[in-house]
Amino acid sequence: MASVPVSHGDQTLWRLPRVRYERMVEKGILDSDDKLELLDGLLVVKEPQGSLHSSALLAAHRELSRAFGRRYIVRPGLPVALDEYSEPESDIAVVPGGPWTNKRRQPAKPLLVVEISMSSRAKDRFVKGGLYARAGIADYWVVNLVEEALEVYREPVRAPSWRYGWKYGSVKLLKRGAKVAPLAAPRSRIRVASLLP
Repeated sequence: MASVPVSHGDQTLWRLPRVRYERMVEKGILDSDDKLELLDGLLVVKEPQGSLHSSALLAAHRELSRAFGRRYIVRPGLPVALDEYSEPESDIAVVPGGPWTNKRRQPAKPLLVVEISMSSRAKDRFVKGGLYARAGIADYWVVNLVEEALEVYREPVRAPSWRYGWKYGSVKLLKRGAKVAPLAAPRSRIRVASLLP
C-alpha cells in the first residue's frame, strides 16, 4: 500500500499506511527512542509522561486488571492496530487473552481504551477520540487529571462534520465520588477516586 498525499492547511503531507509504519519499526528505522505514534497516517510525537501521569497509569492498570480478571490482558502504553492508517499507543488497552495472544500482530479491537490526560486533553478528546470512534471502540475513557474527573465516551456514531467522520454519541463526566463499570465487565464497579490522585 502506497503513501497518500493529504492537504493540511497550506502544506501537503504524506499519509503513511500502518503496514509500512510497522515495517519501519521492524527494520529499526523507527524505535522506542523516537517516541512516535501513527494517527490517521501521520507520525505524531507522543507527549512526555511526568510522574503524575505515570502514577495515574499504574492506578488505572491495577483497577482494570482487577475488574477484568485473568481472561483479559491490560496493555499499558502499547500499540493498537486500529485501521489501515492508525496505530496509536494507548495509555491502556484491554484485550481478551494473555501476554502471548497478540505475539504476531498488534490487537485491533480493544474492549476498552483509556488515555491519561493532562496537556493532551484536546488530542485525547477529539483526535484520538475520533479515531477510536471510527474504529468502533465501544468504550473509551479519558482520565482527566486537570479537572480530576473521568470522561466516559460510548456509542460511536457517524458525524460527517467531525475531523474523522465519527464521534461518540454518549459522553459522561464522572467526578471523584462516582463509580463506573466497563461495558465488557459490567459486574465490576470501579471508583473514579481510585483513578485519580
